[in-house]
Amino acid sequence: MIIEEKIAKFDLPIILESGEALESFELIYETYGKLNSDNSNAILVCHALNASHHVAGVDKNKQLGWWDNMIGPEKPIDTNLFFVICVNNLGSCFGSTGPASTNPRTKKPYGSGFPLLTVEDWVKTQEMLANFLNINKFAAVIGGSLGGMQVLQWSISFPEKIKNAVI
Repeated sequence: MIIEEKIAKFDLPIILESGEALESFELIYETYGKLNSDNSNAILVCHALNASHHVAGVDKNKQLGWWDNMIGPEKPIDTNLFFVICVNNLGSCFGSTGPASTNPRTKKPYGSGFPLLTVEDWVKTQEMLANFLNINKFAAVIGGSLGGMQVLQWSISFPEKIKNAVI
């Protein structure tokens, strides 16, 4: 089965930690498993700097996900039990709004004019995606390296929205 990426469009401004704003933005993400009836079995995987939202399975380019050995049926993060989400960070080159995206004001790519981003900004957009998906609390937020920094930020910014932090 080929894993299909999804797009969440946010047509509202977001004020970034830098003080700059994006009028709108898109997040690319993938999901694995099924969300249960009370939306309590969701796990968010935060990716490292050079990774993407393609965390498991085979994508349309026949590429294996970067953590495929950990996520799937009867694997350590069992998709028979959990609904796993991995979102491409804002500003990345893997599909979410970033420097290659068209700036709605200029109708040209943002390029080097794309706003400076922080870990706080990524976590804020991940929390917005959780709300978009009607997830009030994650069973776990997991990540290593830069993903681990995001998990730490979740623990600071939204401790009431995570049951477990796995860094």
